[in-house]
Amino acid sequence: MIKDTKLTDTQALERHRARAVAGELFLQESAADEVQDRLTLVNRAFTVPAVVTPFPDLWRKHMPGAHIVRDAETLDLEVGAHDLVIHAMSLHWANDPVGQLIQCRRSMKPDGLMIAATLGGQTLQELRNCLGDAEIALTGGLSPRIAPMGEIRDLGALLQRAGFALPVADSVTLRAQYRDAFHLMRDLRNMGETNALEQRRRVTPPRALFERMAAIYAENYATQADQVIATFEMVFLTGWAASDTQQKPLRPGSAKQRLADALRVPEQPLRD
Repeated sequence: MIKDTKLTDTQALERHRARAVAGELFLQESAADEVQDRLTLVNRAFTVPAVVTPFPDLWRKHMPGAHIVRDAETLDLEVGAHDLVIHAMSLHWANDPVGQLIQCRRSMKPDGLMIAATLGGQTLQELRNCLGDAEIALTGGLSPRIAPMGEIRDLGALLQRAGFALPVADSVTLRAQYRDAFHLMRDLRNMGETNALEQRRRVTPPRALFERMAAIYAENYATQADQVIATFEMVFLTGWAASDTQQKPLRPGSAKQRLADALRVPEQPLRD
């Protein structure tokens, strides 16, 4: 019998988050601003929101009055209690992301809205490449150092698997500038986003690895201002709890007017 391999060492993740610096959580702040922007586009007043987050103080500031829930494997959410659920920037560390979304959906009232903000596959692509090149050069192999993050299409598919109606996935790409790769890694540590992979090596890596990585980083990703860039892709998953009042797609073949007639163009038959 093959046992399932966990992605995340949750105890290590909790330790890293406990060391996070409140004033340096710029990814969380950016995600909160993006969520607020999306809510302004929804013509609804939400009265019983909930937020799933590892950083309750920050999200309480942005969502006053919301029920704040820690991002545990079992979420402290009451079934059918909320008309808005925000899953805030922790889905990329979840061992069961579909299970997280299903729990959110079950906690929602009919026609309730869920927005999940998470990091996507382009995040830290520069650091991932440079660490890989440095480790291969020094040791001839690779070890898990940066969490694998889903591509937007795969993340969007999670909404359908979790049973959400009207699923939408979109992304925002942020490019930050740092003095060097060591400055970037310090920023990640202050955000609680350093390596918490279950399969990571548990020994301290050699200093030469990071020196080699920093040199490769500076050579390949330097800016004109003698800094280096780092990419952060934030993916936003939006879905609704099913309701009889929602619009439904038409049954295939039920259209009463041809598209060509509606567009006032001649119909072109397809070749065999």
